Amino acid sequence: MDWVSWFEAPDYEFARQVLQRGTAALYFIAFLSSLNQFPALLGEHGLLPVPRYVDGYRVLRRPSLFRWKYSDALLRAVCAAGLAVSLTLVGGLPQLGPPWLPLAAFLALWLLYMSIVNVGQTFYGFGWEMLLLEMGFTVGFLGSEQVPPPRTILVLLVWLLFRLEFGAGMIKIHGGSEWRDLTALYYHHETQPMPGPLSRQAHLLPKPMHRMEVLGNHFAQLVVPFFLFAPQPLATIAAGIVVFTQLWLVGSGNFAWLNWSAIVLAFAAVSDPVAQAVLPFIPQRPNLAAAVPQTPVWWLAVVLAVTALLLVLSYWPIRNLLSRGQLMNASFNRWQLVNTYGAFGTVTRHRVEIVVEGTQAEVPVDEADWREYGFKGKPGDVRRLPRQWAPYHLRLDWLMWFLPLRTVHEEWFYAFLGKLLDADRPTLRLLRQDPFDGARPRWVRARSFLYRFATRAEFRETGQRWIRMELYEVIAPLSLPKSRRRGQ
Repeated sequence: MDWVSWFEAPDYEFARQVLQRGTAALYFIAFLSSLNQFPALLGEHGLLPVPRYVDGYRVLRRPSLFRWKYSDALLRAVCAAGLAVSLTLVGGLPQLGPPWLPLAAFLALWLLYMSIVNVGQTFYGFGWEMLLLEMGFTVGFLGSEQVPPPRTILVLLVWLLFRLEFGAGMIKIHGGSEWRDLTALYYHHETQPMPGPLSRQAHLLPKPMHRMEVLGNHFAQLVVPFFLFAPQPLATIAAGIVVFTQLWLVGSGNFAWLNWSAIVLAFAAVSDPVAQAVLPFIPQRPNLAAAVPQTPVWWLAVVLAVTALLLVLSYWPIRNLLSRGQLMNASFNRWQLVNTYGAFGTVTRHRVEIVVEGTQAEVPVDEADWREYGFKGKPGDVRRLPRQWAPYHLRLDWLMWFLPLRTVHEEWFYAFLGKLLDADRPTLRLLRQDPFDGARPRWVRARSFLYRFATRAEFRETGQRWIRMELYEVIAPLSLPKSRRRGQ
């Protein structure tokens, strides 16, 4: 039955292994991040409680297990199930069974994590959430080792990477002039949401290097994606360029699992012969076409049906890519499949940080002993070397970056200040440093500072990696009502 040979891609087994195991590893990190942070941010007693959010809508438009009932115990059970399933996939156990088994596992991850994302409100409003959902749904249809990798699914995964890269490139062309005049990287390394340990060194590169970075970015995002569909070895070369540029972004910043998702997806364009030529340590699998049974008709029907579905859903992101009013990180259906992506259409030119302080003084005058709360990822201590957190996602720290760009008068931020006044333990565990060691402050306030990276001369002289200048007080001192402060 050679009539199905067009459908089978037996020389993409290495790609299947990387795509499925890599996606499962990212799901593991996503569920771990939710397990550690969701209850404090969105739980029963969180900053934006899910029960209140769900009660505000008679019908939650997007599917979620929590639309009927939410509890922190149920959330932890969902995360535990997600961690367990993703671990089995990383280990390759479902892939040893029939093709429906890894599909069922990935669909479970997709549904479980979608349940979290769809009630996550602003703390889950990031493009890489829907990207992970789309990846998890699609890679499940790569099947198991009992069938050859389906060529149509590999093409759909390349199409996903194309939308991710080309969409990001187009959003920049449609966005700020700094991308068109090649000055965007004069600022980006310094003003990005969460700098990493090498971000300062990247920022201090000569300006001609930054202009070359922007040109390289445009080439990688606007030209290279088309070659992902080319014959081998051009497709693998294009994938290699994507991997290289994404590793540069990994090394120069913290963007959760966004860059790692692109790296994993790039392997959809890498064939076994080319991969083994570049990476000789990859085990060769001779006579794979003879060793693997032909695709069963029922599996062929399932894969072609989902291929047709995803192709139909591609109409909306294609129309968006060609639109002058291009949307960034948008989903066109409630299942968050075949979305549109893009990031950093404009680059912030100055870094403003919101610094949160507390004091136990009776009167909150400026001369009081104000102590600063330390965050895990966002800049604070001017001497501290930024850490590498990605692909782990620090949601509170990311939202803190958005405050000066939008408004500090966010519901969640006032709730956060109230939790600090209560010395709420789950909230304090989200921080790097509690200056009061678990005791309640009498007052908290928020001040804004202008941050910039220290030059090499300034670092040698002061030991500071950041230079900061106070701007103004954005939220005046707040305290608990006297009736609640009596228990201090």
